[in-house]
Formats: sequence, C-alpha cells, structure tokens
Amino acid sequence: MNGPVASSRVTLSTVASRAGVHPSTVSRALSDDPVGVSKRTVARVRGIADELGYFRDITGASLRTGRTRMIGVLVPRLTDVVLAQIYESIDDAARAAGYNTVVANTRDDPAVQRLRLDGLLSRRVDGLIVCDLRDGDELADHLLALGVPFVLTMRRVGRHPSVTTDDLEGGRLAAEHFLELGHSVVGVIAGDPLTSTGRERRNGFVGRYAEAGITVSAHYIVDSAFDVDSGRSAAEILLSLKPQPSAVFAINDFTAIGAIGALREHGLELGRDVAVLGYNDVPIAAQLSVPLSSIRSPLDDMGRLSTEMLLTRLDGGHPCSIRLSPTLVARESTLLSGVGPLSR
Repeated sequence: MNGPVASSRVTLSTVASRAGVHPSTVSRALSDDPVGVSKRTVARVRGIADELGYFRDITGASLRTGRTRMIGVLVPRLTDVVLAQIYESIDDAARAAGYNTVVANTRDDPAVQRLRLDGLLSRRVDGLIVCDLRDGDELADHLLALGVPFVLTMRRVGRHPSVTTDDLEGGRLAAEHFLELGHSVVGVIAGDPLTSTGRERRNGFVGRYAEAGITVSAHYIVDSAFDVDSGRSAAEILLSLKPQPSAVFAINDFTAIGAIGALREHGLELGRDVAVLGYNDVPIAAQLSVPLSSIRSPLDDMGRLSTEMLLTRLDGGHPCSIRLSPTLVARESTLLSGVGPLSR
C-alpha cells in the first residue's frame, strides 16, 4: 500500500486482518496497558495501525476503563515563562505515562479560575494539577468535595499535596548573599502575601536578616504582583526612601527586571549603585547586559514530580508533599556591589 488509508474506512478488523491476529489482540495491543501481548506483536500491530491511519476509539476506551487519560492543568498565565516551563515538563511526563494534558489560563482571577475549572471538569479529566492557588481560595475544598484528585505545584496551601521549591530557604539564600556582600539597608519586592511564594520568600529573607541583628523595616517591603510593571512600580517606591537601599531582593526575575528599569530611569548603575537579585533563574537572566543574579528553582523537576504525584493519587496512593531545594546563581547584578561581609 502506498499511503495510509483514510481513518474513516479503517476498522479494528482491518488492522487485525493485516496483522494476522484476532481483533481482540489488536485492541489490547493498542491499549495503554497491553497485558498478555508480546512486545513484538505490540510493535507490529501499532506499526500497521499507523500505516493504515487507524486511531483507537478513546471515547469507547474511557467508557470501559472509567478514565479519559487526560490531566487538566490550571495556570495563572502561560505568557509567564516559568509556568510555561513547568507545564512543558508536566506534559512531557504525562505523555510518557500515556496521558494527554489540557491547560487553562486563570489570569490569577478566582472567577475566571472557576470557569476554567468547570470547563476542564466537563471534559472529564482524570485529575488536576493546580499552579495558581492562593490562601483563602475555595477551589481545593471544592475539588475534595467532588472527589477529583489534584496536586498543587509552584504554590502550596495547607496540607494539600504539593510540589514546590523550598521558598523559605530560597529567601534565606538571598539574604545570606546580601549579608556576605555587606548590605545592611535592603529592599524587598515581595509579591502577593496571599501566595506561598510571596509569603515564604519574604519571610525567609527577613528572618535571616533578623538573625544577623538587622531589622528590615516594613517600609522597605513592598507588596506587588509578579510582572515587570509591578516590579518597576515597587522599585520606584524603594528608591524614594531615605536611606536608599543598596540592594533589592525581588520575588521573581520579572519583578527584578522591572526594578532594573527603574534603576536606569534614576541614573543608577545596576550592580554598582544598587544590587538586584531575582528568583527562579529564567533563561533570560543570564543574557541581560548586566547578568541577573537569581535563586534557581528546579522547574523541570517540579513539573515532572507533580505529574508523578498525581498519577500516584489516581492509583489510590497518598503521596507526601515535596519541597525542592533552591540554589543561588550569583552574577554581575550583585557581584559588582558590596563593601564586605557584615559581622553576624
């Protein structure tokens, strides 16, 4: 045969006839768990099915197994490269396990989040990975009431199963770096206090400074969103303070980039007049004209482990939450500054 037969004219029996096996063997060979069929036969049947352009009836299979083999993923926005990287890892791990993913943007808006959730549930996803939960959100309790398995990633809330970076430790690493460089007057672009990322990164940073005998005044801690414009606005507030901070810890790399823009507008030199440290270490951080120091989060691991944790839950398991270790990546945006270690 010179090309695939149109899938509308190809049946299970067509594939079975070409392969010289019973249709039930074809059905098992094309399933996600081909029990009782040799690897050689599975490979041959699947090759013939591809050649003929035959596609398994997923709807029928889901009715028999009670699963759609689809995972829903809720994210604030995929324009955020951090979330895009996590989602790509989620999707890779899901496909390796025989699942497809469906992603929905919530724009960090509870009303939009509920609409997107209803849309995913209407598609009968087997479970959910949620990247946008905040303190006080009712979504997790709603999913529990519905009996829908879910895993939180990036942000955590309460005791719900989650895969996150140890953001408290990440904040401490940022403070250690500034302390080693001799910065005693520091500012924090703190993110949203209702998110675990914002709260824990801030608390880790401020707590480590307190251990060194230095109080970071509340005036030097500015709440923000997580985008570039919010970082710029927060930095404007910090730069108006007297004394001006010699170093700024930003809740993520995008707010750090916004802060860099504010420094430029004030005629200040990044890394010499004011040090700036971000969080997550997105690829662009190392490519800036003055490379940005950042706390690196293991984003690929976060996505992969979230998928694995959800699959464990789908199989009836009760996995424990995971906190991944962050690391400091020091570059010129902080290393050009500093007067020497503070005693502590």
